[in-house]
Amino acid sequence: MDAYTTHGAFSWCELATSDVTAAKEFYSKLFGWGLRDMDMPGGKYTTAQVGETSVAGIMDIPTDSPPRPPSWGCYVTVKNVEETLKLAEKLGAKVCLPAMEIPNVGRMAVIADPQGAMLSVITYSMPV
Repeated sequence: MDAYTTHGAFSWCELATSDVTAAKEFYSKLFGWGLRDMDMPGGKYTTAQVGETSVAGIMDIPTDSPPRPPSWGCYVTVKNVEETLKLAEKLGAKVCLPAMEIPNVGRMAVIADPQGAMLSVITYSMPV
């Protein structure tokens, strides 16, 4: 199974934190992750690697985000973000972040399920 193309598969984890430098130091020592920084439209983004495989991302909590503690979030691959948002709303979810493009990655959105648990959905546009 390819988690980046299989509808319903968990495919990415991402840490939004108030101290990226401290998080990078902690997780690289804890898990032996390699780290690669890249420039993104919203600022710096760090990918964590096990060997040559990227396994997670680390970023600053977005400045336009409601106040929240640092937290890990999960992405689930979907065939079509917009169709998934429509179905999620029909099933009682709330769209927290509407569909948006991530340059060179794909299209993503964030929902909160009927109990309030947040989850990101994504359709990848690039080979990963």
